[in-house]
Amino acid sequence: MANFVFNVALGIWGYYAGLPATNDALIMIPIESSGVESDATLKDKDTFADVVSGATNEQTTLGRKTLGSITNTVNDTSDKRILDCADVTWTSTAGNAVSDVVVCYDPDTTGGTDADLIPLFLFDCSFTPDGTDFTAVINAAGLAEAV
Repeated sequence: MANFVFNVALGIWGYYAGLPATNDALIMIPIESSGVESDATLKDKDTFADVVSGATNEQTTLGRKTLGSITNTVNDTSDKRILDCADVTWTSTAGNAVSDVVVCYDPDTTGGTDADLIPLFLFDCSFTPDGTDFTAVINAAGLAEAV
């Protein structure tokens, strides 16, 4: 499950996870280990451009991944909303070490900038690219839940 939900996404991530627009998506972006700001600082950022406006850097060699097989389910029995998706794999990894990944809502995959991306969740995901594949395994209980 997520380390934290960005403040801008509190109470609304379920809407974004429903992919309400025509060309929208949820994307996973790796963050470099070096210089990453504290969770307390990052959770106040309102766009992905804000996330990388300070000392925090995107690990651009790996690239961003669009989440697949997304389910956004309201469970009335357990009284919660559960977001799930397929595991995410980067192949033939290279570049700087990664400490976290950020999942963002992209309202228009056909254009836009980092200022359009709404950060939803941050997860600890530490690895050093070494030329092999790396898979971010999504918890069996789901990517995130709200109770």
